[in-house]
Amino acid sequence: MPVRFRTAERYARALTAAVAAVACLLLAANAGPADTAPSPAQEAAPPEEGPAPADG
Repeated sequence: MPVRFRTAERYARALTAAVAAVACLLLAANAGPADTAPSPAQEAAPPEEGPAPADG
């Protein structure tokens, strides 16, 4: 016959599982490419400005 756990022990296990699940989700959300340097095409692009002034 399975051993019955106390209510406080069940809540403690549930809380531990919830904390572990949140930690795993945060780690998974932050996993991504490590290279955050801009590409050369992005560096060479001139800054965007408003429309050119009209001659006249």
